[in-house]
Amino acid sequence: MTDYGKFQHLQFEHTDSGILNITINRPERLNATDERLHWELSRVWLDVADDPKAKVAVITGAGDKAFSAGGDLEMIEGYNRDAEKITQVMREAADIVYNMVNLEKPIISAINGTAVGAGLAVAMMADISIMNENARLTDGHTRLGVGAGDHSAIIWPLLCGMAKAKYYLLTCDFIDGREAERIGLVSMAVPPEEVRPRAQKVAEKLAAGPQHALRFTKRSLNQWLRLAGPTFDYSLAAEMLCFFHDDVDEGVKAIREKREPEFPSAKR
Repeated sequence: MTDYGKFQHLQFEHTDSGILNITINRPERLNATDERLHWELSRVWLDVADDPKAKVAVITGAGDKAFSAGGDLEMIEGYNRDAEKITQVMREAADIVYNMVNLEKPIISAINGTAVGAGLAVAMMADISIMNENARLTDGHTRLGVGAGDHSAIIWPLLCGMAKAKYYLLTCDFIDGREAERIGLVSMAVPPEEVRPRAQKVAEKLAAGPQHALRFTKRSLNQWLRLAGPTFDYSLAAEMLCFFHDDVDEGVKAIREKREPEFPSAKR
């Protein structure tokens, strides 16, 4: 049996049909990613791989408002140009993406609400994404003052094309579920009350399907992502470099004050 007891902000429920339901559980902070949850999201897929009871994983956010509303600002402020901390978060960010790519079992994201930052990485790196048509997502990195590095460079151009990827990653405009489905960023958008039931229905179909065939199909398709690995690695390193610039201080302050940022680099 796989022991999920070490996880503090992820909840787990097995079904008899082989579905492992995972819930990001920080509803008091809209399931935002703190240091602990960031580490958990980087490690959990290794345990799912070793779980003999799990054929398919479904991940969602606790409550109805958010899948995961970005990174805790306290966590970002805690980096404070600390090379050791930034190196650690870079390693974990890479593990979130690569451990999801390398997991042979299908992953479904039930995007019940707002998705930003590291939580968005999990939502988008899932093999099938089912989104609340009224929910909104944004990569959010450039609004904070850092490059888009968590996951976007490896998969957004494949999902929605380079033109749309560049537009949304450079502007940080929000995208609702309907538009995300229209441009191909998510698998499907459904009414809010149907998100989790639809995810379960798809998971049931996969859990009852030919497991070797499904896993080899995922592995085959993910070769496209492996080809983009160097691009992702570069984007992640570039993002981390940005944490040493003054723009991040202004980005955090602007988010706290709910205003448009006035980045120092834009004034030079």
